[in-house]
Amino acid sequence: MARKIVFTSGKGGVGKTTVTANLGIQLSKRGERVIICDTDMGLNNIDVVTGIENLITYDIVDVIEGRCRAKQALVQHPEFKNLYILASNHTVMGRYISPQAVKAVLDSLSPQFDYILIDCPAGIEDGFHRAVANADEAIVVTTPHISSLRDADKVIAVLKSYHLKNIELVINMARGDMMLSKETLSPEEIEDLLKIPLLAIIPEEDNIFLNNLSDTSKAFRIMANNVSGGRTKIFDATKKYSGLLGAIKRGLKRSL
Repeated sequence: MARKIVFTSGKGGVGKTTVTANLGIQLSKRGERVIICDTDMGLNNIDVVTGIENLITYDIVDVIEGRCRAKQALVQHPEFKNLYILASNHTVMGRYISPQAVKAVLDSLSPQFDYILIDCPAGIEDGFHRAVANADEAIVVTTPHISSLRDADKVIAVLKSYHLKNIELVINMARGDMMLSKETLSPEEIEDLLKIPLLAIIPEEDNIFLNNLSDTSKAFRIMANNVSGGRTKIFDATKKYSGLLGAIKRGLKRSL
């Protein structure tokens, strides 16, 4: 049976969907069979982020309403053969889609897969509960900014009422130079503030898909290792800004 992990955030704009997509890619490259399910009805974009928007024929609402079988709605990624996308529907905003209907779809697919990653709408409205009700574990995505942390704290409080197996934290868009200069909280301070274990730190970079040698790609590989094998390592976003050479890099970063 697949591990069902929901990705949540207190607010939009923290890169939750991008984190979900990149973890799915890295797990699939390790040989794991992965579904990424978009449960953000109306504002869905996991198909765009993964680059398969032109391959969508059916979506999860088509399955729920009986127009196709669950497997027919899955789109196999053309580059990552173990990765499948179950798209949402952009025309049903305002319509009620029950958690039980989504559960029936995901439960039918679970025996054939290792992971089902559920991309959840931001906030704690109906879409949030529809997604979380179908998960066994949760990953909360935040940035180091105070407003994002405050909203993440609210989401964590609600997640704890679901009695999930694990609730873990990803700090996205981390600026190592700002952490060293104390302009943002350190990972240790954020972990202590939110009171859930830190799973991964993803550094801020311009392009996170094309360069396999980038810090961000390395960070996602570490994250995939932590998810599949238990937490062993956290990417150090401050490393390249430490020491004399790092101080020069911090100065250059500030001047841009």
